[in-house]
Parts: sequence; structure tokens; C-alpha cells
Amino acid sequence: MTLLPRETLTTHDVTNQPPALGDADLWADDPALRDHARGGDGDALATYGRDWGSAVRREEGREANRHPPDLVLVDAGGRRLDELRFHPAYHDLLGAGLRAGYAATAWDGGSHVSHAAMVYMTSQVEPGVCCPMTMTYAAVPVLAGTDLAATWGAKLLRRDYDGRAVPLDGKPAATLGMAMTEKQGGSDVRANTTRAVPDGGAYRLRGHKWFCSAPMSDGFLTLAQAEGGLTCFLVPRWPEDGRNGIRITRLKDKLGNRANGSAEIDYEDALAWRIGGEGEGVRRIIEMVHHTRLDTALAPAGLMRGALVEAHHWVTHRSAFQKRLIDQPLMRRVLADLALDWEGALALGLRVARAFDGADEAARGFARIGVALAKFLGNKLCPNVTYEAMEVLGGIGYVEDGPMPLYYREAPLNSIWEGSGNVICLDVLRSLARDPGASAALEAEFTQVAGQDRRFDAAMAAHRDQWPGLPPEADARAFCENLASLLTASALMQQAPSAVAEGYIATRLGPRGRIAGAVSGLDEAAILARLGSGA
Repeated sequence: MTLLPRETLTTHDVTNQPPALGDADLWADDPALRDHARGGDGDALATYGRDWGSAVRREEGREANRHPPDLVLVDAGGRRLDELRFHPAYHDLLGAGLRAGYAATAWDGGSHVSHAAMVYMTSQVEPGVCCPMTMTYAAVPVLAGTDLAATWGAKLLRRDYDGRAVPLDGKPAATLGMAMTEKQGGSDVRANTTRAVPDGGAYRLRGHKWFCSAPMSDGFLTLAQAEGGLTCFLVPRWPEDGRNGIRITRLKDKLGNRANGSAEIDYEDALAWRIGGEGEGVRRIIEMVHHTRLDTALAPAGLMRGALVEAHHWVTHRSAFQKRLIDQPLMRRVLADLALDWEGALALGLRVARAFDGADEAARGFARIGVALAKFLGNKLCPNVTYEAMEVLGGIGYVEDGPMPLYYREAPLNSIWEGSGNVICLDVLRSLARDPGASAALEAEFTQVAGQDRRFDAAMAAHRDQWPGLPPEADARAFCENLASLLTASALMQQAPSAVAEGYIATRLGPRGRIAGAVSGLDEAAILARLGSGA
């Protein structure tokens, strides 16, 4: 039996406080997810949603964030270890995600839609563990067809987890991290200075990496300068003969993503295996970047829903001025307006995931351009949605007793990771200039909904009038915001109830105020119902 907290105190009675959320179901309680995840494995996602929505998993997420990893550089005798030690809750969460197929399902008979839905659900509970699982998922196509596929590639696909610091041969499964950027270059990886020197059938790397994500992974994909140019390598964390020449300089003291470690590292003649030819580094690593972008498009949708569910739970059980907060017209307007950003991000992200599952050139073209637009828009909206949801709770939303600070700290991350807003916008312009398939895929998508809503048609015509060709670089953000909003509206028109699609079109494709709730004409009840029974 679980003892309930005491509400009658010696000085006062505790009243007008919402009950704990308790066990939730991130699949059954989310009708929007079920609608937009068409093509995913419903049974597997239902199981995942029940598990990750449980009060036990949410408490594990809180524990992992309360106790970030410790850096252990040396043992008691001064011998180098260069290890991170995590709270047991972190390992429990990471193991639960990997065993359920977070990293494998897109490649072993499942789908990218199922994977993307898992990213979305996991982000509502503990987004820090997404990083190593996402990179493991995204590394699989990089290793495909290489000599490493039979060993490393096979173990990335094993639905298992082993967090011990032992070589690959002693583990049933593996995780991969990424170490690309350096101090002097950041996103400009061609400015990297780490050198790669042949050593028999392998190479030795010497240099540094400014950000090494998930440094306790079993290996890392990294870039270094070989004689033939910038080249992609796999660096094992623990080779068969012991510890590799990877020295952790320090852990980053990050704003959020606290459960997951990020480090600065030095390569001191670290053993590495080449992937592809010398000079092909960017072409090889871009496959990983392409797939991590899918996850960075879905994660903000998960963060937004997590924050909005907390806000909706609060206003449903909290009263002020003799009325429940949910019955206050202004509160309903604000929440419904925010919910349109959340469902729009979810709809576009999962529409892109279906394109990742497509086999023809049209699907591939849409995946290339759609994932960049989804990543850009969803992540620009996420910080404001999480902030506004926090404000709904007032002061209690600003303290660490609940998850709102976690959502808010996490909100900027996915836009910064793997190409910030300007980088993504410039990638969109390059893609449209060089890739006829991307342009054709967008046109085909818009053709499907043409004529269904005159306001959408007018917004589409205005976009084409303003930019009959590609815009100048300085207009790239305006162009991408407009194009991504049109694409989101198209996704909602195809999958969401009319109240959601029409509300989005009216408030996102036309004039509106600059702050949440500064809109009119929404069907608030229908829009808020999409947050689900768990809200």
C-alpha cells in the first residue's frame, strides 16, 4: 500500500493543489500521436508508452537529472581511467530504451516512424538518454557496407545494453557517440586540425574535440585530417588490448541535458578505423547527421507536450477567483494557442519520418528537405512553449519539485545540436538550389492539399509571389519559417481534425499577435482534447 501525503497540518490544511499525475500512458493518452504515427508498430508503441509513462520511469528520470555523471580521471594510485560514472537510474532508462528498440527498430524490420515516436515519448520523461540512443541509431547507415558492419554494425542493432567499461568482444551490444567539432571551427568541420596517421590496417589520431557527446559510448564516429583530406573514422573506446588514447579534459557544465555527459577530449595517438576513403569524411558523416536531424525534429514536440500536459493538469485541478483555471476563457485561449505549435511540430516530424521509410526518390527527396525544415521550426517554437507552460503554474513551475525546469533547460538544445538555426537555413537553400528532387517533393506535398482551404491557398500564393526563386541569404530565416509553416499546415490538413488544421492555418499563416494567446477564433475545446486523457 502506498501511503498518501498528509494534507491536514497543524498550521493549515493543504487544499487547491493538484494530485500527483501518477501512472500515465504516453501512447493511449495521446490521440494526436496515434493519428500522426501512421505506419508505426502500434503494439510496440503501446507497450513503450505504458512503460515510459509510468510514475517509476518519471522518477528515474528525475533521479538521473538530480545526479549527473561524475568524471573519474584516475584511480587511487594515479593511473588514468578517463571514465564517467552514472547514477543507476541513467543505466536503467538507457537499457529500457535500447531493449525496446529505440536505436534498432528503424533497421531491423520496424520503421523510422516507430523510432521517431519513441524519441517523442522518451523526451517527455528524460531527454538526456536520447543522445546516446539517437547517435547509435544514426550510426547504423554510416557503417553499412563497410568492413565494420559485421562487428560494430551488428552490435548496434542488438536490442540490449551493457554499460561496463570493457572491449566490444565482451559485450552483447554496443552504443556509438560522436566527436566532430573542434574549438577553432565549430560547425565548420573542414577547419578541423586533428591528424590521422596510418598504422598498419588502422590509423592513429592526435588532436582534440571540443564536444564529445556521450563519452562513455563504446566508440565514436569522428573526423580527422588524413593525407587525402578530411576523413571519417570509428574510434573504439576500449580496444581489445585495453584503454584507447582518449583523454577526457573536462565535462561540460551544461544548461540542461544533465543526465547525459558531454566532454572535451584529446586524442593521444588513439586507435581508429577508417570509414570510406580518405577525403570522404563529410560525405560519410552527413548520413549520420541526416538521421540525427529526424530526432532533433521530434524531441521538441515531446518537450512541448510534456510541458503542456503538466500545465493542463494544473489548470484542471486548480481554482482561482471561484472558478477552475481551465474554465477561465483567457487560460483556455493561451493553452490552445500553444497546443497548435506542439501538434504542428509532431505532425510534421512524423510526416518526415514516414518519408524516411519510403523507398522511392520522391520520399527520399521529401526526407532530405522536410527534416531540415521540421528541425528548424519546431526548435524555434519549443523554448517559448515551455516557458509559457511554466508560467501557467506560476511560482511552483519555477522550482525543481516538478519537471518544468527540465523542459525549459532542454528546450534550446536540439536547435543548437548538429547545426544551429542559421546553418539549417543555409542547408535548406543549398538543397533547393542543388537537389531537384527536394523541390519536386515539396511541390507534390503542397499539391495534395491545394484547394482544400482558401486561406492556405492564399498563403501559398503569397509565399511564391514574395520568393519566386530562392531568397538572398539574409532572408533565409523568413523564407524557411514561412515554408516550414506551410508544410506543417499541409501535414495537419492530411492527418489532424479540422479544428486543429483550421486553427493552425488561421493563426500561423496569417496576421497574429507576437505572444501566446494573442489570437482569436479557435475551437479551444477540440484543440485541447488532443493533449489526451492523461492531460
